[in-house]
Amino acid sequence: MILNKKFALEHGIPTDMGYAVAPHHSGVYPVHVQLYDAWKKVWNIKITSTEEYPHLKPARYRRGFIHKSIMVLPRQTCGLFTHTIFYKEYPGGPKELNKSIQGGELFFTVVLNPISIFMTHLSNYGNDRLGLYTFVKLANFVQSWTNLKLQTLPPLQLAHKYFELFPEQKDPLWQNPCDDKRHRDIWSKEKTCDRLPKFLVIGPQKTGTTALYLFLIMHPSIISNSPSPKTFEEVQFFNRNNYHRGIDWYMEFFPTPSNVTTDFLFEKSANYFHSEDAPKRVASLIPKAKIITILIDPSDRAYSWYQHQRFHKDPAALKFTFYQVITAGHHASSELKLLQKKCLIPGWYSIHLERWLTYFPSYQLLIIDGQQLRNDPAIVMEEVQKFLGVTPHYNYSEALTFDSHKGFWCQLLEEGKTKCLGKSKGRKYPPMDSECRVFLSSYYRDHNVELSKLLHKLGQPLPSWLRQELQKVR
Repeated sequence: MILNKKFALEHGIPTDMGYAVAPHHSGVYPVHVQLYDAWKKVWNIKITSTEEYPHLKPARYRRGFIHKSIMVLPRQTCGLFTHTIFYKEYPGGPKELNKSIQGGELFFTVVLNPISIFMTHLSNYGNDRLGLYTFVKLANFVQSWTNLKLQTLPPLQLAHKYFELFPEQKDPLWQNPCDDKRHRDIWSKEKTCDRLPKFLVIGPQKTGTTALYLFLIMHPSIISNSPSPKTFEEVQFFNRNNYHRGIDWYMEFFPTPSNVTTDFLFEKSANYFHSEDAPKRVASLIPKAKIITILIDPSDRAYSWYQHQRFHKDPAALKFTFYQVITAGHHASSELKLLQKKCLIPGWYSIHLERWLTYFPSYQLLIIDGQQLRNDPAIVMEEVQKFLGVTPHYNYSEALTFDSHKGFWCQLLEEGKTKCLGKSKGRKYPPMDSECRVFLSSYYRDHNVELSKLLHKLGQPLPSWLRQELQKVR
């Protein structure tokens, strides 16, 4: 038995203590942003509680989270409701109440939760003073029959203590309100889950994700998010602090589809691929979403990212050669190590794919050969359409044409005109020197072997670049 368990009995709405209770649980979770804004601006509320996160039951799985600087603690159920007024009229009779207190559900709620927070109604404190009876009896029973030491703290101190004990719970894990009937019932009627994407293009960067994005939005049934002013077309919700803005903020980027059945909303954020947080967050909010990733030779990807950073005047990329970046040791400057990390780590393909496959079944994941996308996009887009199950069928063979000046495929418009990727795409830069190529081939050798094993397990063909790299291993 764990000693020094925390035990808190909260009641009323003492706003002077920075604590508030929402009526009928509305707005705390699923989060209603306006409620949090009002609490913060008008009453300076710092703490609240809910029994809804992540779900109503079982109580021992409830967690806390922090949103808009307001600490939300997990609330337990004590068995007293607005209609529970008289001792003799307790549902099932007084014996049921005492059974719950003396070794039953209410007792085990306290035993199994390091911190227990209860909310009872004013009606429980009038009449037979049922609330006082329940908790006095409960405290006495716990002290008589266990070695637990019961303590209480004011709401604000309690919240700080809770997140001191459970710091990993500070970050919320948003779930889809429409997957939970109770959550759907207490969610605003103005909201709809139809504005959540059906699939994601997760990256990695510099593998052709922008070209794929352009090809996808050519399809009449595929709709992307509106552009983010800070990250161009990418929302970057699941991998960054934007996640803490909540799902209302995320859904604002998507239109309400005119036909829920046939329209496919999607977003492309290339940083999702190697993010440690993104797979779990995506699976929590949109578990049925399909995931598309593109793989090219990780050595080429690393070099392309370096050149991309040089073009954008990154000080480290301008200061150091590519060889200096990829071979930098532990004593290198922080700016050099950061650039090295962004060049090399996304290319650990098997590690990142395994992380996504921890949360998604393999049939929801499509791995595209980036070289094939560049050389023959129409074939790849046939595969993508089949994977998504999108209709009507779109003939990319007739809609795409190769632009010899640009060096890649573009959308064919009326009168022979074309729509291509922006000027920042398809830039020419010197080829990678052999010294860098040899180093990277060795650096990625084990990663590539693991990738080949994973693709074999998934029944996926090996890209041509991977077959070439594996031949060097023999």
